[in-house]
Amino acid sequence: MKFTDGFWQLRPGVHALYAQQAYDVESCGESLVITAPSRVVRARGDVLNHGVLTVRLDAPMEGVIGVHVEHFAGARGERGFELVGREPHAASIRVDDERGTLTSGDLTATVERGAPWRLEFSARGRVLTSSGNKSLARVSLDDGALVCSDAWVADEGIPVTSPSYVLGQLDLAVGELVYGLGERFGPLVKNGQSVEIWNADGGTSSEQAYKNVPFYLTNRGYGVLVDHPGHVSFEVASEAVERVQFSVPGERLSFYVIDGPAPKDVLERYTRLTGRPARVPAWSYGLWLSTSFTTSYDEQTVSSFIDAMAQRDLPLSVFHFDCFWMREFNWCDLEWDQRVFPDPQGMLARLHEKGVRVCVWINPYIAQRSPLFAEGAEHGYLVTRPNGDVWQWDLWQPGMAIVDFTNPHATAWFQDKLRALIAGGVDAFKTDFGERIPLDARFADGSSSERMHNLYAQLYNKAVHDVLVEERGEGEAVLFARAATTGGQSLPVHWGGDSTSTFSSMAETLRGGLSLAFGGFAFWSHDIGGFEGTPDPGVFKRWVAFGLLSSHSRLHGSESYRVPWTFDLDPVTGEYDESATSAVAVTRRFARLKNRLMPYLFAAGAEASGRGVPVMRPMLLEFPDDPGVSYLDRQYMLGPDILVAPVFTDDGTVQFYLPEGGWTSLLTGEHVAAGGWRTETHGLDSLPLYVRDGAVLPVGAHDDRPDYDYLDGLTLRVYPGAEPTTVRVVGVDGAATDVALARDRDGAFSAHADGRHVRVETVQGESRSEPTHDRPAPPL
Repeated sequence: MKFTDGFWQLRPGVHALYAQQAYDVESCGESLVITAPSRVVRARGDVLNHGVLTVRLDAPMEGVIGVHVEHFAGARGERGFELVGREPHAASIRVDDERGTLTSGDLTATVERGAPWRLEFSARGRVLTSSGNKSLARVSLDDGALVCSDAWVADEGIPVTSPSYVLGQLDLAVGELVYGLGERFGPLVKNGQSVEIWNADGGTSSEQAYKNVPFYLTNRGYGVLVDHPGHVSFEVASEAVERVQFSVPGERLSFYVIDGPAPKDVLERYTRLTGRPARVPAWSYGLWLSTSFTTSYDEQTVSSFIDAMAQRDLPLSVFHFDCFWMREFNWCDLEWDQRVFPDPQGMLARLHEKGVRVCVWINPYIAQRSPLFAEGAEHGYLVTRPNGDVWQWDLWQPGMAIVDFTNPHATAWFQDKLRALIAGGVDAFKTDFGERIPLDARFADGSSSERMHNLYAQLYNKAVHDVLVEERGEGEAVLFARAATTGGQSLPVHWGGDSTSTFSSMAETLRGGLSLAFGGFAFWSHDIGGFEGTPDPGVFKRWVAFGLLSSHSRLHGSESYRVPWTFDLDPVTGEYDESATSAVAVTRRFARLKNRLMPYLFAAGAEASGRGVPVMRPMLLEFPDDPGVSYLDRQYMLGPDILVAPVFTDDGTVQFYLPEGGWTSLLTGEHVAAGGWRTETHGLDSLPLYVRDGAVLPVGAHDDRPDYDYLDGLTLRVYPGAEPTTVRVVGVDGAATDVALARDRDGAFSAHADGRHVRVETVQGESRSEPTHDRPAPPL
């Protein structure tokens, strides 16, 4: 939302009441309350005939300061996000004749009495950001005032404007860069962008997003959460190039400034406030294979795929049934289509005997032909229109309605249907959709549809995750969710949505995942090979390497299967390519590599659940002081020590950046003594995969599955510069074992854990003047 016409003027039809001064500054319990009139008060008459903003500062937890701005207090109050980490007595307040301060941890908010208005946030002796002249306002609009971005106008069914907004602005320092705001597929750095926080089913190739999160962090060591589950409009160094602006409809605005100092510290506090990622089971890290969307399949098809994977020595952990496990026109009735799957419970038992878990697709919509429609309508379990009619339309499913998860009885009803599926052998749910929540809907708890539009996905995913926890236990619940907002990181796993089968879409998918990671989403996946279309063999193989070097890995498409052997079929002979660079061989190579890396990856997942640091990390999270990483969006860190640079070209050329220090290729053993930009050319079975100097990498002895005893045959790979340390290995049951790495007087390393000897390999690294990657890479 843009309200101004350049620096001096407002747009036609826009009227603003700006906070002009801190007239009163008072300590009220655990809050600092400021009366901020929209006119500088110099005489008694100046207190009449103008608006006042009441600004309240508080601290929901250590290192976090809340700012709550209110114009009309009598306006209807609505829910914000669930702040699960809120704690009492987190602030100290001081008020004197010149200013008021509220301090929480190292973070201090200071408001100076009088004019002009200035609210400053500082920590460790420096100012992080501030709210100065014309940076807090209540804005009203005349009919027809043009303030919207194209993205906001284009999304179907949403109002162009609200009668009033409250906006806040925070200053940006020179060189300050903004990251986050959910899963966004455009540039990773958000400076210069208008971003609308509004969930939409727009694919990966548009400015719309499935997972909108009104939280950003900057390279200056702080983050900001706007506590508004509905529409939030961000202007990031765009309308006012020196500031980030955020505006919300109505008469109130709440936001939280979250201290660092490092980006990881910001995420640690943010996820402590809004929810840590739940632990996910080790089996979920393995390779998932799907039926794809509109392909034809039955039990014979599914079994043949699973058997063929085993025959080709391709480790498989999960098989996913997409939409057509249910009868067409019935989505969702949450019943197996008996015409195709006459013995679902027996089938799932047979699939389990093959060593795979089972996931099924669901969505929160009920087609009119589904038997659940009449049942839900009768009991008031479905979202309604203002006149009481069930809200329906024909987009997606004919006459479909929407389950009302604000109604606890509707939630329990939906969960009971899922319990029956779990009892029948289902292990996980793909919670698709949940973005297109209409604005003319009525919810049981009285929430407005504007507030519920983004928040709906959270309630939907939580209902499904909760029932999995109840039936399977903590650490065994897995979703494959598409829509989310703040708090969604606590309900993993999430995938990137509907991409296309091209290198460009592969790259935009990675940008979306990196952007989402800045919101604390720790476990992330994507459709290997792309969803729409059929990838050529080169795209598929490159995407396989990328996908199997993500926390979670799924082969899934729309109209075509994603079983690897279909991508190297000779059209003349009908024979499959079984060479070292075939799709089968590439899949086998990286699936087995990932399984051997499970002691390392599962420990990174445990750190995510404990601290909120994602498994796949934008480079800034690990190297916040290196300006060379600021804009990098084609590479990432997998856990703390492994750098991954996927290949996005037909000829295998890839340009990437190694931060300062030495690095060793995990695939070839080549050692690079100094960081900097590199250009390499990789065969179809390779990519830049580097381990930083000083790392101690725990590697497992098993490559056929992700869930095994990681201490059985464990090897510690000790890289140049490593020192004696303790390596934490987290077992599949969540129990942690500390492995002590020691060095004797001769410099030799040894390791022990609970009296068990642990193998140690010292990686010296081989230096070469010219990188060569086409030869067969040595084993890990």
